[in-house]
Amino acid sequence: MGDDRSRAADHRPLILDLADPEDARILAALRDDSRIEFLDLRASLRAEHSGMVAAPDIPEGPEADRWIYYPWRAAVIGLPGPRTFRLIRLDRNRNKLTRAEQDRLAGHTIGIIGQSAGHAIAHLLALEGVCGGLRLADLDDIELSNLNRVAGTLFDIGVNKAVVTARRIAELDPYLPVRVFEAGVDENSVDEFLDGLDIVVEECDSLDMKLVIREAAARHRIPVLMETSDRGLLDVERFDLEPGRPAFHGLLGEVSARDLRGLTSREKAPYVVKLLGAAGLSARLGASLVEVGETVNSWPQLAGDVGLGAASVAAAVRRIGLGWKLDSGRVRVDVEAHLDELADPPPNDEPVWAEAPPEHVTGPLESVLACAQRAPSGGNMQPWSLRAGADDVAIELAPEYSTAMDIGYRGSAVALGAAVYNARVAAAAHGILGPHEYVEGAPGSGRLLARLRLGNDRDAELAADYPAVLRRETNRRVGTGARLADGVLDALTVAAESAGARLRAVVEREDIEEAARLLGDSDRIRYLTPRLYEEMLAEVRWADDDPETGIDARSLELTDDEWAAFEITTRADVMAQVRSWSGGSALGKYTGDRVRSSSAIVAVTFDAIDPRLTDYAAAGAAVARVWVRAERLGLCVQPISPVYLYARRPVELAAISPDFADTLASLQGRFLDLLEVPEHETMALVLRLSYASAATVRSRRRPVLGVDTSS
Repeated sequence: MGDDRSRAADHRPLILDLADPEDARILAALRDDSRIEFLDLRASLRAEHSGMVAAPDIPEGPEADRWIYYPWRAAVIGLPGPRTFRLIRLDRNRNKLTRAEQDRLAGHTIGIIGQSAGHAIAHLLALEGVCGGLRLADLDDIELSNLNRVAGTLFDIGVNKAVVTARRIAELDPYLPVRVFEAGVDENSVDEFLDGLDIVVEECDSLDMKLVIREAAARHRIPVLMETSDRGLLDVERFDLEPGRPAFHGLLGEVSARDLRGLTSREKAPYVVKLLGAAGLSARLGASLVEVGETVNSWPQLAGDVGLGAASVAAAVRRIGLGWKLDSGRVRVDVEAHLDELADPPPNDEPVWAEAPPEHVTGPLESVLACAQRAPSGGNMQPWSLRAGADDVAIELAPEYSTAMDIGYRGSAVALGAAVYNARVAAAAHGILGPHEYVEGAPGSGRLLARLRLGNDRDAELAADYPAVLRRETNRRVGTGARLADGVLDALTVAAESAGARLRAVVEREDIEEAARLLGDSDRIRYLTPRLYEEMLAEVRWADDDPETGIDARSLELTDDEWAAFEITTRADVMAQVRSWSGGSALGKYTGDRVRSSSAIVAVTFDAIDPRLTDYAAAGAAVARVWVRAERLGLCVQPISPVYLYARRPVELAAISPDFADTLASLQGRFLDLLEVPEHETMALVLRLSYASAATVRSRRRPVLGVDTSS
């Protein structure tokens, strides 16, 4: 098998390639040996690979398959090649570690000196796959008393500690390079051990070697990590960044390695106290140091403390390897102290929602104002101010309620037009309807005023909508997906056209499915664009919030699993992490699922190449009319506002979401094509129509101020 293979046989497996004649000969000889067990895992691992979600393509096929011979096990295992093997084995690291981060960490070689606590550290680093190679050093053999903290077995007694660690790692990942220093490390070999390392973990018992290792690490500019297995104490010395810093943070002063050489356990105790600090020791370790050489051979260690220390070291290794912030210093991860802090978690009490106060409307003018206030608006922000005088009602756009998606106040203008329609309906029902007009300020100013003159008209068609306008609501429940009843779409088209607008609709199941994909993708961008995300969350009202604007959280009609997902997505740090991964494919699921359950998706549009706010306001009246008509026909209505709804130019899409402008342009174009909206038409609002159970609650409105009849 060759000298190199023979020397490695006690701790490294043989990796055999059938395409190599010598390897093929060795494998044939192993097959002829009845004492050798064969286990072929290739098919089962490929099946596991095929079931992975979003597995990347890797240029590695069956030609990379290998047979792995473990001499100490008298066994041979068939495995896929190293890239496939690593991809499968580390898949469950996602997304605690991304694949790019995992690949970066795989470029680092880490050395661990001392294989008692070091055994757990080395195995954990290999287990997480946060290194591309390991060097292990220890001159001692496993004794039975080591097996209180070293995860070996009785079969390992008498075997070098570093070899035991290397074997265990080889049985986890035979492709991970591991080099063993069975003679340990001393002044003569420390530079060889450190050469080419990225990090060294020092867990040896010899105090003088601890100092020698740090002096050498400073020369090589390698960071040193040490975990003491008492009260979770982790030491970090960044000699890579601070090669001139004193060893052990200067705690031992001017002591040299020669001063520490050859000490007994009892003689080491004062230095251990200096290093760890008498006040910082656990009571049991402190008491044990008093007993060293008397009733105990050395200071004690528990496997649980060793395991905790390994986790701390692994976290530090990840930070250094990924270039994250990690300063020199020390910290305690004291589990015992935390267990003293155990307390009951706060209860998941159901929120108590205040009942909506009854509306007190005392006369026709107050009824007109109250009805106008019930008009739909984006995020229920009610972007208007209402004022009633002796002979008119004024509804003025309020720019302070605008949001990023309300480009050029176009969405606010649609809402204002709906409020005007509601006001006219109420005025007609009370016999005080007169003419109305819109007055627009300079382009971009957000100045838009609607004035409804009071008169004596009782327009019967408008008045017939009054009860329905007062009942109007947004219903976000999942629908049945049933087809629209005969004549419904025609009736809604007539309603839109009678208000000077048009209706574009999709009703076929495949078109609704495509609409669900497009609208869901738009919602994902809303989550992943910081300003849009913040504004979206700001719209939602909880039990202890001011309920007079915004969307009552109960009206979202979330299922239990959707509530759980929503609570997670309300965390800004979570969304920032998702953005950093360019992930979030599930963020549009809520909208997508509801669109899929629809009977139709309709857009109210109007003819205008370069529309003004007055055009959007007129279309808003048509939206209100279509909405009310749909509910009177037994449908539930939910407005859907894709991010691009009010964008008319690429520069506006870039202003809304700089990172997704091109994606939004594509989604907008595909959605307009799906609804067959011609270039000369402009969308005012998109509505989801469905058959569903009644909404849980209606979002509240600001109270209407009194009527001023003095003017």
